[in-house]
Amino acid sequence: MGHLTPFLRLTSMLLSHDCKLTLITVIPTVSAAESSHISSFLSQQPEINHIEFYVPPAKHSDTISDGPFFIIFEAISLGKVAVDLGVHNYAISTTSLNFLSLMAYLPILTKSDAAQLANGADKIEIPGLTPLPLSSVPPPFFSADHGFTATLLSNPVESVVVLLSFGSRTAMSRDQIRELRDGLERSGIQFLWVLKTKKVDKDGNEEDLEEILGSSFLESTKDRGIVLKEWVNQQDVLGHSAIGGFVSHRGWNSVMEAARNGVPMLAWPQHGDQRTNAEVLEKAGVGIWDRTWGWGNQRLVKEGEIRRKISELMKDGNLKIIAKMVGEEARKTTGNGGNSKRTIIETIAPLKQNMRN
Repeated sequence: MGHLTPFLRLTSMLLSHDCKLTLITVIPTVSAAESSHISSFLSQQPEINHIEFYVPPAKHSDTISDGPFFIIFEAISLGKVAVDLGVHNYAISTTSLNFLSLMAYLPILTKSDAAQLANGADKIEIPGLTPLPLSSVPPPFFSADHGFTATLLSNPVESVVVLLSFGSRTAMSRDQIRELRDGLERSGIQFLWVLKTKKVDKDGNEEDLEEILGSSFLESTKDRGIVLKEWVNQQDVLGHSAIGGFVSHRGWNSVMEAARNGVPMLAWPQHGDQRTNAEVLEKAGVGIWDRTWGWGNQRLVKEGEIRRKISELMKDGNLKIIAKMVGEEARKTTGNGGNSKRTIIETIAPLKQNMRN
């Protein structure tokens, strides 16, 4: 959902500027949630020309990884074909500028021996950016096989609920789920936990919450916590006045939604661009993270560590102040007359002119 949502938002913005649009969606969809979301969106926008496209097996170069970030980046590089045909071509990045810059710089980085790079300096130098710690670069870059609105708690006080959600494509191990469960139980903090146990929600048999978390946890936290297994409208939840903190994998879409709503963040990166994103939010002063937690299921983060970090997130007054300021500025730039709206208008102007010609 984190990659689909920005495209649908852009589609809505373009429609508001009288653009004629064709939306191409792939078959099969990744999840039932995505399929339902697309259907709902199209039913509300009947003027969109919708084309379903069956994705053939990917054929990519021998020097590139079969990981999704690498395949997508290679596909973007084929945009020159569109340019040669006189077709305007734009790529939407659903990640941070830092990670996009890293991917763009990858051909230069991979001219050196990746293993030597990993064992040498502890940072990567990319022109125009602050040095990027190697620990924040996805492990596949250094592999020999790669080229380099839910119901909230009743009448909550403002900013006391922590939202926990790790994206639509991230599933924790059962042991890690238990540690997170215990950390929440012993923290005493009010929470809304969007729990995902499988990467693809239509795969395998469904287990109920009691099987996963245990009846004692659900009973002991029933007056201060909610656990959901279905997809929720994250932006709407983050915009609720009760939410005072957001624990997340730090997918870029989640970063943008939290920042726009002025919600402080605790990053728990799982894969891909997410450690790079965590570096960005920490430097901006809107979030915190613990680098020792590693990647995804690299190590088991214990309940005490989780509990202390969530407590820090919810009690850090400076984080709340900065996050609120960032949220106000973000809403200005995306509002009428803001830089974001102006950029969209300037971007589609040549497209409209090209259609007239």
